[in-house]
Amino acid sequence: MMKLVLNPYILILIGVISVSTSAIFVKLSSAPSGVIAFYRLFFSVLLMSPLFLIKYVKELKYMTKKDILLSTIAGAFLAFHFILWFESLNYTSVASSTVLVTMQPLFSFIGTYIFFKEPLSIKSIISAIITIGGCIIISWGDFYLDEAAILGDILALIACGLITAYLLIGQSIRKRISMITYTFIIYFMSSLTLFIYVVIKGEALYPYPAEDWLYFLLLAIVATLLGHSLFNLAIKWVSTNVISMAILFEPVGAAILAFFILGESLVWTQILGGIVVILGLTIFSLNTVKK
Repeated sequence: MMKLVLNPYILILIGVISVSTSAIFVKLSSAPSGVIAFYRLFFSVLLMSPLFLIKYVKELKYMTKKDILLSTIAGAFLAFHFILWFESLNYTSVASSTVLVTMQPLFSFIGTYIFFKEPLSIKSIISAIITIGGCIIISWGDFYLDEAAILGDILALIACGLITAYLLIGQSIRKRISMITYTFIIYFMSSLTLFIYVVIKGEALYPYPAEDWLYFLLLAIVATLLGHSLFNLAIKWVSTNVISMAILFEPVGAAILAFFILGESLVWTQILGGIVVILGLTIFSLNTVKK
């Protein structure tokens, strides 16, 4: 068994901080949302390519035509998830957007019930009601703070629905190939979708200030590859439950970073709504995630 040098909880903490930087880098960039999303995934693909081509490319032979089609669809969903989420940050705060886009467990709960007929439990229903209540508090407060912010909240919720669809579609493919191969293929399909989107919209892929290129790279290295890789590493020593709980604190980390880096302050509805959403998702995850 691999010897662990660092405490797994330190890895998880670094992972949470890493994924929490995503919204910050997007806010700091001057590029359009589609361009930011494209370079985030394009650079992720480039960075993964050596490992994939050397060790995992042979797994492609296990993919069927249906797998390729589903991967393309999943990649498109992931692409538009990033577009809408990044666009939401132009209208609403990092705190509100990140809380709402992190409601994926609730959307997944609804999706698995509708498409896979998974049974409902009383605790899951209660947690869903609590989470929706928190969402309403955030959106109500944002509307009175700035009417345009409600558009950002709606975009974040749609983005959350898209990331859920991406995850649900990928379930069957993930069972037959490794995480590296699956991630590489999805990111490749997603970056291709984003490239087509940017070209159709007539948005420039260059030139951009040096700072923007740095943010593109940091989104790929820190927010995308480092954060999730550390979660995948830590899961060898801690339960899935711990990882799921840790990921729920991404909005907290993002809000703290936004306060210090972007100067964004929180209103009471964002604080209360965020706490209620995280509470609801925590109850849901404790009830559904197996150790």
